[in-house]
Amino acid sequence: MDKSGNTYILLITLVATLGGLLFGYDTAVISGAEGSLQVYFIESLNLSPLVHGLTVSSALLGCIIGGLLSGYFSSRLGRKYTLIIAAILFLVSALGSAFPEFLFFTRGEPSFALLITFNLYRVIGGIGVGLASAVAPVYIGEIAPAEIRGRLVSLNQFAIIFGMLVVYFVNWGIARGQSIEWINDVGWRYMFLSETIPATLFFLLLFTVPETPRYLVSINQEEKARKILSKIYNQTMVKATLFEIKRSFNVEKGGLFSFGKRIIIIGVLLSVFQQFVGINVALYYAPRIFESMGAGRDASMFQTIIMGLVNVIFTVVAILTVDKFGRKPLLIIGSIGMALGMFGVSWMAFSNQIGMGTLIFIIIYTASFMMSWGPVVWVLIAEIFPNKIRGQAVAIAVAAQWSANYFISSTYPMMMEYSPGLTYSFYGLMSVLSALFVWKLIPETKGSSLEELEILLKKSV
Repeated sequence: MDKSGNTYILLITLVATLGGLLFGYDTAVISGAEGSLQVYFIESLNLSPLVHGLTVSSALLGCIIGGLLSGYFSSRLGRKYTLIIAAILFLVSALGSAFPEFLFFTRGEPSFALLITFNLYRVIGGIGVGLASAVAPVYIGEIAPAEIRGRLVSLNQFAIIFGMLVVYFVNWGIARGQSIEWINDVGWRYMFLSETIPATLFFLLLFTVPETPRYLVSINQEEKARKILSKIYNQTMVKATLFEIKRSFNVEKGGLFSFGKRIIIIGVLLSVFQQFVGINVALYYAPRIFESMGAGRDASMFQTIIMGLVNVIFTVVAILTVDKFGRKPLLIIGSIGMALGMFGVSWMAFSNQIGMGTLIFIIIYTASFMMSWGPVVWVLIAEIFPNKIRGQAVAIAVAAQWSANYFISSTYPMMMEYSPGLTYSFYGLMSVLSALFVWKLIPETKGSSLEELEILLKKSV
């Protein structure tokens, strides 16, 4: 691959990673707004903490739906046009979440019907997240050369975390210097509305990128695939790569389990462990966690920004090492770090010593996740499934991931009411089990083409 090919791939990847940025933006915008939503809807309507947990996590229902639909859409419409649909859903959700009264209600007192409408708009955004979370890594993985595939797919995770960091700044900027009454009545609307800017940019830029060569081969458009590959490789490599892609699609078997059930189970377990370690509890409820440590509203959002910066830095560590150090070692090291962080938070909770030590342990935990399970799971999901079943298999793995995310996020408020120490201990235990899972069942995949990995995984899995 020459320098122009590198530049071409990087530009395409940057457009695709806007889907990751919106993934992070949409899922983290709730962190600044959830306290206001509790006041505006839950307390004013005298609803239970369970309803609050379900409201905060409502977008995750859409993520599950979007994950399940991603296989159908990406196989029928292609990777590119599925991402365009996701961009439209992000835009609709941002507008509707900010002004749920539009079309159906007049601005006034909150009502249960208005809360349901708000949640429906969040579900729409969640469907966009589910589609983008499944298809953006696949898009990048299918178009990237083997030697840099891990780094490029990891850029999608960087975009997710960067999107979260951006929205932490946006939420902080909106809330800074404002009265708590204004934030609870109006400020949270601006937080959701701000997402229209990256959503519009993503929608427009997607029309400038091509479909992936592997999808084009799957629908018998070989010449289009050849033209795209020729912008990446020299002619010898174009012929060899195209031959390998065509051969992978020429296998007689093509059903979901035709390559064995174990590879599907491994993909699902990767996704479930990524959520059961509790990362989205730290991301969604970060300001509230810091408020419980004694910080004011502005200070808690600022501490969330600090956590976001740490997340970005350690995601860069993963990008720089995933193609050199390997996927498996990073996952195991990350699991150990996450376990130390969560057991540390648990110990502080049991000792009733909530303070700077808690912040340090949370940073250890999130840094460990961001250098390992955050980006590397998406790399593996984009890699481990054979070409013939990739769309279906990724859809199942991503739907399982969002289902696990929904379960963990929606049960967190109830678990915390029962015992904060036991809650964080549970996430620590899951971190330990995730390390054992990787050690026993996950093969190393760095440096191999997607077609070579089919052969490798048949032998090792």
